[in-house]
Amino acid sequence: MPARTKRASAGRSAKSPPVSRLGALPEWNLADLYAGLDDPQVDRDLERGAAESLAFEHAYKGKLAALAEQADAGAVLADAVTRYEALDDLLGRLMSYAGLLHAGDTVDPARAKFYADVQERVTAASTHLLFFTLELNRLDDAKLESAMQDGALAHYRPWFEDIRREKPYQLEDRVEQLFHEKSVTGYSAWNRLFDETIASLRFKVAGKSLAIEPTLNLLQDPRGSMRKAAAQALAKTFAENLRTFALVTNVLAKDKEISDRWRGFADVADARHLSNRVEPEVVQALVQAVRAAYPRLSHRYYALKARWFGKKRLPHWDRNAPLPAVATRTIGWSEAQAT
Repeated sequence: MPARTKRASAGRSAKSPPVSRLGALPEWNLADLYAGLDDPQVDRDLERGAAESLAFEHAYKGKLAALAEQADAGAVLADAVTRYEALDDLLGRLMSYAGLLHAGDTVDPARAKFYADVQERVTAASTHLLFFTLELNRLDDAKLESAMQDGALAHYRPWFEDIRREKPYQLEDRVEQLFHEKSVTGYSAWNRLFDETIASLRFKVAGKSLAIEPTLNLLQDPRGSMRKAAAQALAKTFAENLRTFALVTNVLAKDKEISDRWRGFADVADARHLSNRVEPEVVQALVQAVRAAYPRLSHRYYALKARWFGKKRLPHWDRNAPLPAVATRTIGWSEAQAT
C-alpha cells in the first residue's frame, strides 16, 4: 500500500568488537535488498526511480480531477494508484537499504556517503510524486466515493482514508515541494549529525576508551564502582559535547515549530498523533495512567531496590544494576536463540 518513504532507523550506532563470551553474533543480512553498496542494481534502480517518477508526473499531474469525472474513473484512478504504489515501494527499498546499511556502522565514511547520496537522489525523484496525494485530497468526496465503487480502487480505501486525514494540514503545492526538498539539508541533516556524533564519541572508563554501547552496558555491571565510573564517563563526555547537542536540539525544535505553524497544528504533539493515527485523547489518557502509577510502581520499586543495596537513596548509576546476591551469567547467542 502506498506510504511515505521513511528512513529505517533501527540498528546499532556503530560496530562493536565481537565479545567471545557471546559467541558468533548475528549481522543484518541485507542481501534480499541489494548485494552491497557497490551493487550496480542500486544505480539502476535509482535511475529507474527517477525516470518513472518523472513519467508519472507527466502522466497525471493536474489531470486527476478530470479523470475522476470519467465514466471509468474507478479503473483509471486505480491504475494510477497502482503505479504510485510500485514507485513508492522501489524508492522505499532504496532508502531502507541505505538506512539500514548506514545504521550498522554510522562512523564508516563510505556508508555515510552512500546513505547521503541515495537520500539525495530518492528525495529528488520523489519530488515528482508529491502532487499525487495533494491532488487526490482535492477531489470532491462524492466523486471519489463514486469511483470507489470500482473494486480495484476500493482495494485502496484504507490508504485513501489515511491521506484524507492529512488534508486539513496540507499546504500549497510549491510550499510542500520546498519543505520536501529542504528536508535533506534541514531536519534530516541534523538528525544525521546527531547520530554520527553519538557514534563517534569515546568514553574513558577504567583506562579504556569505549564507544557508547559498551559504556552503557557497564551500567549493568555487578561492580558498583564500575557502574559509577561508566556513569561519570558518560556525563563527562556528554558535557564536553553539550554545545553541539544543544545546537542540534534547538535547531530541530525550531524546524518543527515552523512546520507545525505553517500546517496549523495547535499542539507540539499533534503531528505525531496524526502520523500514528491515534487520537490525542487516547495518548493523554495513557500518559495520565502511567503518571498516576508512578508511586505504586516505579517509586516503590526503586525504594525497594535501594534497600536491597543498603542505601537510603539509589544513585542514578544503580538503576539498571543487577540485584545483589543474585547470581548472573552471560548467555551466549546460540543459547539465547535456542531458548
